Amino acid sequence: MNIDRITPVKWENGLVKLIDQTKLPIVYENIYCKDYQAIIAAIKTMQVRGAPAIGIAGAMAVSLAAQNIAAENFDEFYNQLKIAADEISAARPTAVNLSWAVNRMIKFAQNNKNKSIEQLKKLLIKESIAIYEEDLEMSKKIGKNGAALIKDGMTILTHCNAGGLATSGYGTALAVIYTAAEQSKKIKVYADETRPLLQGSRLTAYELVENGIDTTLICDNMAGWLMSQGKIDCVIVGADRIAANGDTANKIGTYSLSILAKYHNIPMYIAAPSSTLDLSIKNGSMIPIEERSVDEVIRPFNVQIAPQNVKVFNPAFDVTPAENITAIITEKKVYFYPFVDKLNND
Repeated sequence: MNIDRITPVKWENGLVKLIDQTKLPIVYENIYCKDYQAIIAAIKTMQVRGAPAIGIAGAMAVSLAAQNIAAENFDEFYNQLKIAADEISAARPTAVNLSWAVNRMIKFAQNNKNKSIEQLKKLLIKESIAIYEEDLEMSKKIGKNGAALIKDGMTILTHCNAGGLATSGYGTALAVIYTAAEQSKKIKVYADETRPLLQGSRLTAYELVENGIDTTLICDNMAGWLMSQGKIDCVIVGADRIAANGDTANKIGTYSLSILAKYHNIPMYIAAPSSTLDLSIKNGSMIPIEERSVDEVIRPFNVQIAPQNVKVFNPAFDVTPAENITAIITEKKVYFYPFVDKLNND
């Protein structure tokens, strides 16, 4: 089986081209960002989403910002670039890939301050494209490492979207599934719909079906019953930030799945690039959790489904404790629980 790669973020003719993921799967539409503020808006509104993808978008946003800076010396250029970088990093707080990529771009600028401003602008474009290309290679390695855990005939449950749309074009959790399929393993996938924005039904199911993967869509609250019926062999999800002890932030609902999987003795796998590791924090209690608009719950997709004046709590992520995770799959290797010291030493 050959998997068709999606490219959700791309530098093209001096612009950043994004797939508008808020319109999928009904409409496939590209948007073109000519300045970094447009990318910030796209990140905030989830036109581009997924930790690796917003990292790439953030890096390219820094490149766009650089092109529009009129400065006569490096210090002036750098000060303006740093202001833009801080705005970009603040677009979404939970996924560490965004700040990681932006910080890499800023450090790159510092390391090349001896270049002319025009040279530096061109080099920053190349560096943002390098981040994209590196993520694609990491995705392929994650897929290969993770596929070793998948046996022929297995049925996999996944949550949210950790496929090509969330990365440079191949995925993290879905990279494992795609690689297993390319190895001619007969696998089936159950995809949670992923409330409230339905990334599982709109994006994951879309990707998997387009690539010929045997896929069944379920509502989020059906997962436990499927496990109890022996229909799930493992759970594979992505991650937005992984603490030094292995505690993992991912789309809201992942924590619940980890409890269900542990109760039913089902392996729970996290698939993520090493750029998602945040070794500066000891555990998940230190991970900032983004809270999003009440309208996502009351009026999803502009259809009102609840009283307008009802109170709403809408965290976008939760944290799965390390003890509920069987293994963390990165481009380097598969780390099995316990993770203390293992993630730090590679």
